[in-house]
Amino acid sequence: MKHFITPTNPMRGQFSPLAAYDAQHFAWAFEAGVGTLTLNRSERKNPLTFDSYAELRDLFNALRYATDVRAIVITGAGGNFCSGGDVHEIIGPLTGMTMPEMLEFTRMTGDLVKTMRACPQPIIGAIDGICAGAGAMMALACDMRLGTAKTKTAFLFTRVGLAGADMGACALLPRMIGQGRASELLFTGRVMTATEGFNWGFFNALHEAAELLPQAQAMAVALAAGPTFAHGMTKTMLSQEWSMTIDQAIEAEAQAQAICMQTQDFKRAFDAFAAKQQPVFEGN
Repeated sequence: MKHFITPTNPMRGQFSPLAAYDAQHFAWAFEAGVGTLTLNRSERKNPLTFDSYAELRDLFNALRYATDVRAIVITGAGGNFCSGGDVHEIIGPLTGMTMPEMLEFTRMTGDLVKTMRACPQPIIGAIDGICAGAGAMMALACDMRLGTAKTKTAFLFTRVGLAGADMGACALLPRMIGQGRASELLFTGRVMTATEGFNWGFFNALHEAAELLPQAQAMAVALAAGPTFAHGMTKTMLSQEWSMTIDQAIEAEAQAQAICMQTQDFKRAFDAFAAKQQPVFEGN
């Protein structure tokens, strides 16, 4: 597997940029600070393989240090998002593996969710059509999700004889849509309709299919133009505060905000306000 980032001077935090990253198992495009990742095996509804799991995990891990990429959009080609793990290239081989090999695989899939949550860039999912299994978990790991009326989301692990506890589903989904609704989806593996997903808070908005990716990219461009260091802090605190008491969260936010107040973007915002201008943020 290719190493995506090489520190040139670790003490100064200089890293190889990912704007021109050459993806092997999906498509990657970069414009206006936004990286757009497209799952592109459309003839199979964009399933994941061992190699694509590993490359996705490594890319999101590398994005922790990529200051050129300020926001991310994830989508799928051909009118679908992702059908999950490839039946023939993943599920079939898994049935012949040893327990240690299976555990190595399940930890790798969980690491994809971990790296998506750990990278500081806001991630927006543009989710059309089929969004199932590991694809549903990738969608859940995004910070915001946009869908269409045709989006069908299913955490269908139980349908292949597995627990609904996969890649963090039992922790993340109840926080998103509530314990009872999450329990139903994870026990039954049934499809969550787009309307249900929107009404339950899984989707931030629903759009026409032709407008889905442009709307997601416009949202990402707006975020990329904002105070990206502060956005990273927001993402960190949204993740960490679930395990804190209210008093701990308030103290943690006091410290986080004091750190953000030391950035040049904070000063830029004040100077622009005083000059009756719009601030131009640079992420530092």
